[in-house]
Parts: sequence; structure tokens; C-alpha cells
Amino acid sequence: MTVLPGHIAAQNRRARHDYFIVSEIEAGIMLVGTEVKSLRAGKGNINEAYAGPMKGELYLFNAYIPEYQSHMPFPHETRRPRKLLLHKREMARLMMAITKDGMTMVPLDIHFAQRGIAKVLLGLAKGKKLHDKREAIKERDWNRDKARLMRDKG
Repeated sequence: MTVLPGHIAAQNRRARHDYFIVSEIEAGIMLVGTEVKSLRAGKGNINEAYAGPMKGELYLFNAYIPEYQSHMPFPHETRRPRKLLLHKREMARLMMAITKDGMTMVPLDIHFAQRGIAKVLLGLAKGKKLHDKREAIKERDWNRDKARLMRDKG
């Protein structure tokens, strides 16, 4: 399975369940060649990943991109910090939200843009408590039942 431009290579499905997403921002990501090949093959996991400051820049931590092939001469590290590419103003705003407001940067997906460049969709998020998660589940179930009733009644 090859991921084409405009398609999602890796997705974090639990992010919207565990966090309130306040805003979304698309950022570039610095990858080496074998990481891009691995993502194009549809491999990669960002379920436990997060973004944070390091050396005055924003980095993506704990994202798992497996090695492309076992017989490659110089394989990449699978869980290394990867630099995120943002404008200075965007980076300053996000760093202030992380440090001052106690928010978290959660990657929602990694996809390939129209030109074939890997991008990360980041969500500026605030953590949900257990009762918030239960409320969201109740609301989702009610909306599903409501749609089913409306469809059946005509």
C-alpha cells in the first residue's frame, strides 16, 4: 500500500477522545529518506506522540516510524525527536500556550501534501477528565440514535 499525496500516512484516533482540541495547525517535519519511504508504505504510529519545545524549537517526540528495510546500510532511529517546521510567530504562539496555559501539542495525523511533502497536523489541546469523556460518549450515542430514529420515521 503506497500513500499518495493528499492521503493520511499515520493517524492518532484517540487524540479527539482524550483531549479538547482548541485549534489545529499544519507543520512541516524534518525526516530522513528512509523515514519518508516508511511513511509512504503506510507504516508509522503517532498514538503516543506529542510535540514540545527543545533548544528553542518545536520537536515531535515519541513518534514511531519503523525502519524501511532491514538490509539498509544506515537505518534511522525509530523514536528520535523530529524537528517541526513552523514560522517564528506561530512557534512563539504555540510555545507560549504550552508553557503558560498548560496546554499540550498532540499530533492528529501525518499526511502528504499535494506536492508530496510530509506534513503533521497538530492540535493545541487541553486534557479531558473522565466525566468529560463519558459526556462525549453519551452525546455521540444519542446523536447516532436520533439519526437512526429520523431515518426510520422518514
